[in-house]
Amino acid sequence: MKTNSLYIASMEPDAGKLLVTMGMMEVLSRHIERLGFFRPVIDGKQETDNDINLIRGKYCPDMRYNDCYGFKADEVKTLVSEGRIKNFYKELVSKLSSLQQKFDFVLCEGLNNSGFLSSFDNDINLELAKHLGFPFVGVISGVGLDARDIHEEIKITKDTIKDAGCAHFATFVNRLSRGAHNSLELDDLHLTMTPPVFLLHEEEELGKPTLADMQKGLNSAIILGSKKDLYRPVKQFKIATMTVEHFLDYVQDGDLIIVGGDRADILLASVSTLSSPNYPNISGILLTGGFTPKKNMLRLLEGMEVPVPILSVPQGTYVATKRAEAIPVEITPDNKRKIARGLGLFETHIDIATLIKRLDISVSTSITPIMFEHSLFARAKTQRMNIILPEASDERILRAADILLSRNVVELTLLGNPTEIYLSCAALGLNLKRATIIDPSSSEHLEDYTTTLFELRKHKGLTLEAAADAMLDVSYFATMMVHKGHADGMVSGAIHTTGDTIRPALQIIKTSPGISVVSSVFLMCMDTKVLVYGDCAVNPDPNAEQLAEICISSSDTAKMFGIEPRIAMLSYSTGGSGKGKDVDKVRAATKIAQEKRPDLLIEGPIQYDAAISPDVAKTKLPDSSVAGKATVFIFPDLNTGNNTYKAV
Repeated sequence: MKTNSLYIASMEPDAGKLLVTMGMMEVLSRHIERLGFFRPVIDGKQETDNDINLIRGKYCPDMRYNDCYGFKADEVKTLVSEGRIKNFYKELVSKLSSLQQKFDFVLCEGLNNSGFLSSFDNDINLELAKHLGFPFVGVISGVGLDARDIHEEIKITKDTIKDAGCAHFATFVNRLSRGAHNSLELDDLHLTMTPPVFLLHEEEELGKPTLADMQKGLNSAIILGSKKDLYRPVKQFKIATMTVEHFLDYVQDGDLIIVGGDRADILLASVSTLSSPNYPNISGILLTGGFTPKKNMLRLLEGMEVPVPILSVPQGTYVATKRAEAIPVEITPDNKRKIARGLGLFETHIDIATLIKRLDISVSTSITPIMFEHSLFARAKTQRMNIILPEASDERILRAADILLSRNVVELTLLGNPTEIYLSCAALGLNLKRATIIDPSSSEHLEDYTTTLFELRKHKGLTLEAAADAMLDVSYFATMMVHKGHADGMVSGAIHTTGDTIRPALQIIKTSPGISVVSSVFLMCMDTKVLVYGDCAVNPDPNAEQLAEICISSSDTAKMFGIEPRIAMLSYSTGGSGKGKDVDKVRAATKIAQEKRPDLLIEGPIQYDAAISPDVAKTKLPDSSVAGKATVFIFPDLNTGNNTYKAV
């Protein structure tokens, strides 16, 4: 079904339409450069629409917010009451036509079935899809249904879409129980049914509110904790009214403890569970009644470095709990963890190849930053590697690991003390259970690694004792894991210097054959393209031969990441206009690189503006195949490169 548009709508409330929308946008963004998003009608009660903010921010950053929707609900009600419903449809068609001229593909997300448009029948989304001419994607909720019920719902959905006169693209059944999901998967529905049916099971965390939802919905004050810790899921509410001794019997993992703000005993007991391995990890604490910790109590809590947020509301416990229970569960733009969980679920269980074949889209030859990022995830998923993270003591590394594991794209091994890492994860509300954690000091490979390093470096005067000390360094240990084939790669540099990161690799793994100089590249994600900068981190002042090697290595790296290398050897001079030892070095390096790799497109010396701007290139180097179109930029020295990448 060749199409440049889709209309996604749920056939019932709480079916998880946004998850399907997000997954489809993820798939489309890997292949389409100009991708648009549109909602015919939004509620309008909120200042901005959550779904538009999420999709626009992640996939359509260049779209204006007002271009992403047609009407607010109250505006539609007015049109209906005035008998001008045709104007509603005409205006939507006009807006969509305009978007389709600007974008290669437009995905439309339908109205929420929340009752705010009571003027319409239940088939309003089908009516809109028909008038707009968009193929329809139906989303069914599988909550509480068994396999036989689902088959019936699929048939009803198919017949309903057909009777409405809409083209039917696919059906997604979301929020299935594990049992129903496994039973239906055996039927290979996406292969045996037309249009195809795709299945997604219930992901517990996606259906749970976060502390951020609680804080926003209750308008609560943050007594302790930071906003980044508010994205912990709240699995259940636990109202604490009994004594501490009995209260502790009921504490469960993911609890939001709701307690009167004057119950200092429960507050301290709740905080104490966080430092005890004998108790589950609560999600947060909500103090009610407007009571907050007094000066000395607050001082005590601050000294304990409480790892979960403590919130406060003026309402009593009963009212606060009822309000908390009514807070809607959403995937919000700032909740990277939920977004990663949702995309991981979609990519794991949806046959992407079938979707792409069904879309029959024309694939873009450009590589935008969004497409580049998604291509990395896609490639990583098809070649699942074991990557070592030696800096597991850094919070940023742990948070990134949580996202990567949620996306199911990589196997991770973290180095460090397991107890300390688990405690850090608990404090941050992260789930790294699928990661392998190794303490170098107690590893079964420590002796072998030590002996190997000694043999590799004894000719340099390294003693066995010094080798043993080096192997307790996480950078050396991680590098040796790669050398021994116990891991596929290592990512480091968050808290270690460039030298500390590279030195073990030079001593253990060494450089590739034919390469004598180690260099770096930066992948620069600009607004509409991805560029390669080298070398901006390692070599202070490479000579011509070294610069030529940096050129070749950088171009090969660009190819590895799907970037066609068109190489600009940068200087303060373009062509033969300048003289001096600096420009002569670049000219010599260009000649050496061209002789070694005649297959590469290399231009040099060339100024940055002539390399990147087509207009400047027309003036300075009109016949060049690189000028104005360069993708790989080789800087003449570290001073120039390091300053340039930071200024961009």
